[in-house]
Formats: sequence, structure tokens, C-alpha cells
Amino acid sequence: MVNREVIGAHYGLRDWLVQRITAIVMLFYTVGLVALLVLAADASFEGWKALFAQTWVRVFTTVTVMALLMHAWVGVRDIWMDYVQPLGLRLTLHVLTILWLVGSFVYAIKVVWGV
Repeated sequence: MVNREVIGAHYGLRDWLVQRITAIVMLFYTVGLVALLVLAADASFEGWKALFAQTWVRVFTTVTVMALLMHAWVGVRDIWMDYVQPLGLRLTLHVLTILWLVGSFVYAIKVVWGV
């Protein structure tokens, strides 16, 4: 019988899927935004403002921001778990990262939705 010591939360497949799915969401958003910029006949501030006044653009932008933040969380969390050994320091870095990401999300909502 093999006795293994369980270290960490062994998220494995879930984290792998989150990284891939969020990357695909960000890819679609980036390709769509670049296509709109290239194909836009009205490349003015008013045209840009009119584009982001549409609800579907705001929703897609919000979903992409959420995907970006989830992608960042998995990546940074794995860095902290792999390379920071003192438990107290690792926990502090996790909490600071979560606070930074939540703050970034709140600010993104403010910018995108004008709340």
C-alpha cells in the first residue's frame, strides 16, 4: 500500500478547465474587439461610446473581465502554492490577491456600467 501525504487542495482538472475556458472567452472577446476596430467605419469617440452603450457589449465585457480575473486567480494562486513555503505568508498573499481581484472587479463594473 502506498501512503501519500496530501499537500494542497489538489484542484487539478477543475483548474485546468477554468484556465482553458477563460482563455477561450478572452480570445473571443479580443478577436471580436479587434474585428470591430478594423471594420469600424465610425472610429470616433461617439462611435465607441455608442458601441459600449449596447447592453450585449457591456455584458460580454463583464463576462470577459470575470474570466480574466478567474484566470489570474488560478495562475497566481498556483504560484503562491508552489513557491511560497511559509504558510502564514502564503495565506497573506492569497488574501491580498483576492482583495486586489475583487477591487479590480468592482472598478471594472463601475467603468463598464457607469455605476
